[in-house]
Amino acid sequence: MYRDNTKEITIGNRKIGAGNPIAIQSMTNTRTEDVEASVAQILRLEKAGCEIIRCTVPTLEAAKALKEIKKQITIPLVADIHFDYRMAIAAMEYGADKIRINPGNIGSRENLETVVKVARERNIPIRVGVNSGSLEKEILEKYHGVTAEGIVESALDKVRMIEDVGYDNLVISIKSSDVMMCVKAHEILAGKTVYPLHVGITEAGTVKSGNIKSALGLGLILNQGIGDTIRVSLTGDPVEEIKSAKLILKTLGLRKGGIEVVSCPTCGRTRIDLITLATEVENLVEQYDLDIKVAVMGCVVNGPGEAKEADIGIAGGVGVGMLIKKGEIIRKVPENELLQVLKDELDHWN
Repeated sequence: MYRDNTKEITIGNRKIGAGNPIAIQSMTNTRTEDVEASVAQILRLEKAGCEIIRCTVPTLEAAKALKEIKKQITIPLVADIHFDYRMAIAAMEYGADKIRINPGNIGSRENLETVVKVARERNIPIRVGVNSGSLEKEILEKYHGVTAEGIVESALDKVRMIEDVGYDNLVISIKSSDVMMCVKAHEILAGKTVYPLHVGITEAGTVKSGNIKSALGLGLILNQGIGDTIRVSLTGDPVEEIKSAKLILKTLGLRKGGIEVVSCPTCGRTRIDLITLATEVENLVEQYDLDIKVAVMGCVVNGPGEAKEADIGIAGGVGVGMLIKKGEIIRKVPENELLQVLKDELDHWN
């Protein structure tokens, strides 16, 4: 697999590439200058399973805030830089574990050399980020618009700009809101570089549409052995990005741990509020670090059979429900006690 052969890069207290576990990233949507709000959000993300966090650094005040934020979090912090090379330098001076830049939009070669010099002195990785919406005019003309090939060429051009000034502690990120174009671009890029790849579908959309696009795109890319870190980009609470990323990795068999919830789609036999119950179960299991499968079934007719592959399950009837283990009915309980009974079982799981 490609990811087994990428270069190992150290970001703060985490290593990526070279077959290390795929790391889950997110980005704060607070004002970085607001240390209290930013820390509060990052701690929520850490609790959900975020392993690398990125903060925008548009001002010197934001750069200075990184130092205070770093004191209160445990995961590596990446500074997101656009246009102003001085912000990249300031971010590194105030403790950023990695910086994200587009070498094409921070000015002259001299500016880039200055940024690289500081990164080299501190051994700070640089993530080279290129989006389909920011391709150079020359690339667009060469490929007659935005194409996967153009995205890759642009990214590798930026990588060479940094390599030419003597630095190779790099991560590459290429993104597009066009899912299949993004997939194709990663397939091309993976065969042309040994640098770790950060994978995501940019501007994916709301929690609903963004999850579908990200699951499809990331699934196709990751399943080919491509990708060392991922972000599910959603318009919403960043914690939802972490939940989705964990589920994508688990579904692909790329990560273990955490309870998997399966539930039936409901039908005319359903006699309980299965939609609410399944949602409550999903929320409940987030607090457990158990590598098991939990089933939530809507009726007592097919419930036990359909739940036989699950480690534990609950099925509802008319005012009554059943606790099921490996397809076997353990006991009947009142419908309004199903959730609590499941919780009790998980609390004492061994």
